[in-house]
Amino acid sequence: MRVLLALGGNAMTNAEGRARVEDQQAAAAVAMRAVAELIEAGADVVITHGNGPQVGNLLVKNEIAAAVVPPVPLDWCGAQTQATLGFTLMNALDNELARRGIARPTATLVTRALVGADDPGLHRPSKPIGRHLPEGEARALMDHGQVWEDRGPKGWRRIVASPEPREILEAGAVHTLVAAGYVVVANGGGGVPVVRGADGLRGIEAVIDKDLGAALLAVTVDAEVLVVATDVPSAVLRYGQPDAEPIGRVTVSEMRGHLAEGHFASGSMGPKVEAACRFVEHGGLRAVITTIDQIIDAVAGETGSVVVPDRP
Repeated sequence: MRVLLALGGNAMTNAEGRARVEDQQAAAAVAMRAVAELIEAGADVVITHGNGPQVGNLLVKNEIAAAVVPPVPLDWCGAQTQATLGFTLMNALDNELARRGIARPTATLVTRALVGADDPGLHRPSKPIGRHLPEGEARALMDHGQVWEDRGPKGWRRIVASPEPREILEAGAVHTLVAAGYVVVANGGGGVPVVRGADGLRGIEAVIDKDLGAALLAVTVDAEVLVVATDVPSAVLRYGQPDAEPIGRVTVSEMRGHLAEGHFASGSMGPKVEAACRFVEHGGLRAVITTIDQIIDAVAGETGSVVVPDRP
């Protein structure tokens, strides 16, 4: 069975959300133990990951060092974090496989996601990135053309364009490596967004939603199961209310109905549910939303929110 495992960016931080080098290395070791267990059970695994905290760290460095070195644009931030996180995950997985006596090579691909130059998402910033700031500091950055949004008690947060990924340009390379027996890390952070114009390909100041990127990658590599690993055991109806109800096994039509009713926040669970639905609608056997420590049971469809095709 081929499994696409999508790790949230916060899966690469510690329990308090810190993203120091040692925190990310420790988190990678935990995640890759679960991956090694899957491989030991006979699964082919392709890994993708979020990069929100890591890109956020680079943006803080941009702010602090802007008077000394030129700021790094968002597409460069995406490429840098893909490589760094891929390197970290490969080291952790290689070490865990070696401990188990399993010989499987690993590879990371810095991956581009093609988006449409006419995508409406390019003109309607919707994706929160970076750290929260007090209103005064946020307004100073808005004076420089950035879009910020009041996010309540935590403060203000930058909002950037988030277009739809249409194609993973390195899909052929992913297929070749998987066919050769590699465990591949690809399309981190949803992929580096690029558009194709009269002068060829160019990166853009935007971010791809990592969950929608994961769904596209899963379909592209012919995965049978998509596991979206997050920090909660399942999606929940009426989240935060007294009658909150965890979602178990549902058909894609049922999950689409819950999505249409507005049960899932656009900045957190909503994209994960959308990704699960898209994958199943494009031929996937099942998509599961759950925590990293439940991956083995998730692949078997025995835990988490399990989205399956509609039956005739």
